[in-house]
Amino acid sequence: MTAATHSPLFPQVPDVPDSADAVLEGLDPEQREVATALRGPVCVLAGAGTGKTRAITHRIAYGVRAGILQPTSVLAVTFTNRAAGEMRGRLRQLGAQGVQARTFHSAALRQLQYFWPKAIGGGMPRLIDRKIQLVADAAAALGTRLDRGELRDVTSEIEWCKVTQTIPADYPYAAAKAGRESPRDPTEIAHLYAAYEDLKRDRAVIDFEDVLLLTVAILQDRHDIAEQIRAQYQHFVVDEYQDVSPLQQRLLELWLGERDDLCVVGDASQTIYSFTGATPDHLLDFRVRYPGATVVKLVRDYRSTPQVVRLANGLLAQAHGRAADHRLELVSQRPSGPEPVYAEYTDEPAEAEGAARRIRELIDAGVPAAEIAVLFRTNSQSETYEQALADAGVPYQLRGAERFFDRPEVRKAGIALRGAARFGGNDALLDGAVDLPSQVRAVLSGEGGWTPVPPAGSGAVRERWESLAALVNLAQDLAAARPGATLGDFVAELDERANAQHAPTVQGVTLASLHAAKGLEWDAVFLVGVAEGMLPITYAKTDEQIEEERRLLYVGVTRARERLHVSWALSRSPGGRPSRRPSRFLDGLRPGTTPTVGRGAAAAVGGVERGVLAAAAAAVPRRTQRTPARCRVCGRTLTDAGEMKLMRCEDCPSDMDEGLYERLREWRAAQAAQSGQPDFCVFTDRTLMAIAEARPDSAAELSRIPGVLSRKLRSYGADVLAICAGQEVGGEGADD
Repeated sequence: MTAATHSPLFPQVPDVPDSADAVLEGLDPEQREVATALRGPVCVLAGAGTGKTRAITHRIAYGVRAGILQPTSVLAVTFTNRAAGEMRGRLRQLGAQGVQARTFHSAALRQLQYFWPKAIGGGMPRLIDRKIQLVADAAAALGTRLDRGELRDVTSEIEWCKVTQTIPADYPYAAAKAGRESPRDPTEIAHLYAAYEDLKRDRAVIDFEDVLLLTVAILQDRHDIAEQIRAQYQHFVVDEYQDVSPLQQRLLELWLGERDDLCVVGDASQTIYSFTGATPDHLLDFRVRYPGATVVKLVRDYRSTPQVVRLANGLLAQAHGRAADHRLELVSQRPSGPEPVYAEYTDEPAEAEGAARRIRELIDAGVPAAEIAVLFRTNSQSETYEQALADAGVPYQLRGAERFFDRPEVRKAGIALRGAARFGGNDALLDGAVDLPSQVRAVLSGEGGWTPVPPAGSGAVRERWESLAALVNLAQDLAAARPGATLGDFVAELDERANAQHAPTVQGVTLASLHAAKGLEWDAVFLVGVAEGMLPITYAKTDEQIEEERRLLYVGVTRARERLHVSWALSRSPGGRPSRRPSRFLDGLRPGTTPTVGRGAAAAVGGVERGVLAAAAAAVPRRTQRTPARCRVCGRTLTDAGEMKLMRCEDCPSDMDEGLYERLREWRAAQAAQSGQPDFCVFTDRTLMAIAEARPDSAAELSRIPGVLSRKLRSYGADVLAICAGQEVGGEGADD
């Protein structure tokens, strides 16, 4: 199992490229276009397995190595700590140290912690890791009884409300509009949500969604803080952009301000988290918001064989809806492989036994267990496969249940290993242990209960053993990669991996839900339970929900590199009525079924589309190289963002037209009131000062002023030019 590429656990670190041009070596034509498009808005539509992480990391590295981007001015945002850690590692290997690669929450939390004393005062409230206990306490305060399932569902509804910026009173209407199936009466959910928020205030705690909400509030209300952040970060890259929620999009807009140096990467066909508030609309509307954007389509699939890619393309060819209109036709770059296998079983236990038997055969034929995955729609399906694999003597690991480094046995093992490393030869556990692997085995045998032979059966005991076995295997790999590595080195490696949530590879078959499998890949994938009622799931009723289920199956298919096994059961239990049928998504794709008539929409092919700016903005050529900004009065090089906007030093004399500046401020206030947003979202004070100093008399002159980008020019250009000409305006601006 790997996150992005098929590589050993401790790969040889490649030599750092010796020049900017060397960074571009090995990229395909479309990836090279991504890497060299360093100015203005860029949208990368990247299909599964097309090397999107490679493209954007080389883009950042090329910009840094060429001197076009300052590393400390770049903020790369992704959705998991592991993905951010991988991105930082790749950038280091490319010679681009100093670039910030973080999750939305991590970046916002750092800013919130730093600016809280200045913006709010006092100490920041404590951040809670999990909100489910607080939801339970809120329910108890209202006299509401929730079982474990309801508690989890209500917590999910509260999270959805917060990322979509829905207040408690608006929940019933918002849930109905979004087509959500509330776990309780919507009015009751609204009361629980309100009680939860009250309880947080009483206990002086915040949750993860609050981190984003509070950061957004501060940046909206404190123009000085927003400008300070914008002065630091000049260039933004956002990965998995199809998963951005409205709240994350708002935060991104506040980080950007009036600039458009933004590169987004995503694939609408991999949108599978709409239940959390994620929407592909921001990705699909990118060209609308930025008509001048460069759009690059990556369709060369380096992960999967042509047989797997053909099935993936076939699934999307039958899709409907807006995401389907932007689907990408993947083109495999790998040698031919085996055809996907389809299997029907009488019941679910028989299906699990059949999968376990086939997995046993693959392992006996030399396929590593860690390169095999069993993927299912719901976590409740896991137990049957755990038992079947245990009965077949196949090691396995569960993914998505609990983070590896949060498991009690892993925490306990870490304490024991740290203590052994500190005491060294004085620790009796290490008597007779001559190398790192034997030392780790000795410590885990004595303190953690690890044994050379796995326990029989499945369940919690087997899971604990698999966790400790992963640590033993990691020690063996570290010793092989770094001969002479000590126990202290191993503990340092564990700490680094824990910080990045980079769990060691467990030498067992992966059991995971389709949602948890996103972003991963294996040599052999078993997609199980692909039957009506499970995929699509029973509660998927609307066309949008059905299409998301189809995309979920697409994600599952594209996890496979070489072998793909698709199965379903006709009944749930042995002896049950065989009333189930294979998923409708397989109609026309598996042998012996009638092809479904395609929707007829052509898939996008790879390539580059150059954006066309609005006529006035297009009159001004975009600079392709960074040139130093100089004060137009004294000629000194400018580095402060505010001074660069004015094109003069703060203390150099201004020739601003005071009357024009006041008229612009009055017009801006009217615009802001009309749109319900802060004044600076129309234009900042410095931009108005720059306009009042330049007194432009054409759209081309106005567009040259820093802060007046194409969006602002289209929305407000006519009004601003009229005010500069001394004319009256009606205060009606175009909708931005």
